[in-house]
This record gives sequence, C-alpha cells and structure tokens, in this order.
Amino acid sequence: MNDSQPNQLKRVLSLPLVVLYGLGITIGAGIYVLVGETAARAGMLAPLAFILAAIVMLFPALCFAELSGRFPFASGAAQYVEESFGKRMLGLGIGLLVMAAGLIAASTISLGSVRYLSSLVDLPASLLLVAVVSLMGFICTWGIKESVIFASIMTLLEISGLFAVIVGGFIFDYDLLTHVNRLLPPSWSAAVLTSILQASLLAFFAFIGFEGISNIAEETLDPRRTLPRAIIFTLAFSTVIYVLVVSIALLTVGPEELSTQQAPLSHLFQQTTSLPASIISLIAVVATLNGVIVQIIMVSRLAYGLSSRGLLPEFLRQVHPRRKTPVLAILLATALILLLTLSLPVVVLAEWTSRIILFVFMIVCLALLRLKVKRIEPPAGNFRVNPAIPALGGVLCGFLLIADFIWG
Repeated sequence: MNDSQPNQLKRVLSLPLVVLYGLGITIGAGIYVLVGETAARAGMLAPLAFILAAIVMLFPALCFAELSGRFPFASGAAQYVEESFGKRMLGLGIGLLVMAAGLIAASTISLGSVRYLSSLVDLPASLLLVAVVSLMGFICTWGIKESVIFASIMTLLEISGLFAVIVGGFIFDYDLLTHVNRLLPPSWSAAVLTSILQASLLAFFAFIGFEGISNIAEETLDPRRTLPRAIIFTLAFSTVIYVLVVSIALLTVGPEELSTQQAPLSHLFQQTTSLPASIISLIAVVATLNGVIVQIIMVSRLAYGLSSRGLLPEFLRQVHPRRKTPVLAILLATALILLLTLSLPVVVLAEWTSRIILFVFMIVCLALLRLKVKRIEPPAGNFRVNPAIPALGGVLCGFLLIADFIWG
C-alpha cells in the first residue's frame, strides 16, 4: 500500500502489536468492570459462565480467523457479509451494528474506569468521564503505530495487575486449588442452568474484542497470516486468565462481598495481600483507559472502511495528511461515546453490547457457511475451518440470544 496517497492508512503493525491490541481490546473491559456483576448473577458458578461464553466465542473467532484472511480490509465483518450474500445494504447494516457495539462497549469501559478513578480522585464522575473519553480520543488521533504501542504498554500493565491478583490469591491460601469443587454445583437443575445462562451474557462481554482485530487489517503487515493468529491467541489467553481471576476472587472473597464492591479487583487484592487497594485501582484505570482507546480505533477504522466503500459519508474517510489517521471518524466516535456514558448505566450498556455482537457473530458465521456451501475457496495458504464450525457458531450464538430473551 502506498502511504503517500492522501486517504490510505499506513501499514505498520506486526504480529506482537496486533496481539497486544487484541488483548487490550478484550481483557480490560469485562474482568475489571463486570466481575462483581457476574458474581451477583451466578454466585460461585460465575467461572462456568465465563467458560460457557468462551466456548460460544470459539466458533465465531475461528470464522473471523478465516474471513480476515479472505478479505483483509478495514470494513471487517461488514465486508464479510457483503461478499458472502452479495447485499451491500446487509453489509452496511452489520457494519453499523458493529460500530454501535464498539461505541456502547467503550462507554461501558469508560464508566468502569471512572469507578476506579473515583476511589483515587475526589472529583465529580461526570467531569472524570469527559476528561477520560476526550483524552483517549486525542491519543487515537496521534497515529496508529503510536496509539497501538501506547495501548500495548497499557495492556502489559493490565495483565500484570491480573497476575498480581492471581498471585495474591495463592499467597492468601496456598491450598486454593483444593477448594475448586466449590465452583461446581452440588447438583444440576433448571435453576442452576438458568443462573449460568443469565451470567454468561455479561461474561460474554468480557470476550468481545477479537473481532476488532479485523478492522486494523489495512494497517497490519502480512494481514492474511497475522490476523488469524492474533485472533486465536487473543481468545485463548483471555479465557485462561479470566477463569483464573474469577475463580480466585470467588474462593477468597466470596460472591456476596465481591458483588457489592465498586472496585472489586482492588478490594480483592487488598484482602488477599494486605497491600493498598490503590495499586490495583491504578492498574485498573490503565486497563479500562486502554479499552477505550482500542474501541475508538476499531470504530473509526470501520467507519473509514465503510466510507471508502461508499456506504457512509465521504468525510469519514478523510485521513490526516501527516499522521495518517481518520481524524474526523475518531472525533465523531469520541463524541458519541461521551453521549452514551452520560446517559446509561454500566450493566445496561454491557448487556446491549453483548446482544448486538452475538447477532453480528451469528450473521458472520452464516456468511462463512454460505461461502463454504458455494465452494468459494480462500486464497492459497489461508487459514481455513471445517464447514461445521460456522454452522455450530451460528446455532450457539442464536441460542444465547434466545436464552437471553427468555431468561435475561
């Protein structure tokens, strides 16, 4: 790609940066913000809700891995659906849904960030929200490599915070693993399954992010090889660390105490290590701010991609001549996130993000299945999956949506 052309993005991201971007967009949001709410819904069974969400997510993740190689463009899921079904308006609809989910997710994460900030800084929450979102929007205009490197450093810090929580749990109780049976129900019943399903929609939010990797395709080096690997690694690492953190939180603090805390992981860290809660609060702020950055990047690149295809207004594809970032798309995304954060509570935002993304994932799985049925082969050497994967992915995502409608 010729970077000298005025409205083209700059291809500079290697596999490590893309993986850190994927982890940044995934890890901070759910585990730092929603662990207490998930525990409130499922109690000691919350890890099972995370495992169920991860199993469901595996199928669309594998579909995205193949499709990102077939169509390595910034419009991501929107282009996958358009190419498969041949319907531009269907592609636009999916693109708008992904953008809406990204904006709502960023708003959710922003509210979580302010919860932790409020424990450190005595300022009005609304003022902190405006400051947080505006600053993150400004960073995103800086340049894609600079933004992703900045986000990657923050990702490493947030992962270190989660490892500190895990280590703290084992320091608190060296025999922690002998209590794992407490995380399983004494007997299975309809009530038990319902509580796990209800919590899984919130847990599902914690895994949202890998699909955003596809939207930086036009800024990634060798995207056909890099993107599938980054998607799979992001999901695998996130699953392991989520189950560990949630399990340790429940076994050491308990669901009742965890669900009442405004900054649950900070409280957990203080209880298990006797160190100041402010240590994890600072890391949690970093994690949640990172989540806002990467969501703004994702939404703005998708807006750029749709605009480049003539599906959204021309101004959204305007790129800063020196920094090569879609600056107007970034500013619009930032303004919309601010509007949402000042209007809706965190759980409502998280639930609607999950519903929208579940629907999008179901359609993307069906899009890949259609390509498989029509025997449209991917490029040579492209990552590929068995047709059963998109079929099962579509069914599982649809099942969770129906379950939420019935029991949510």
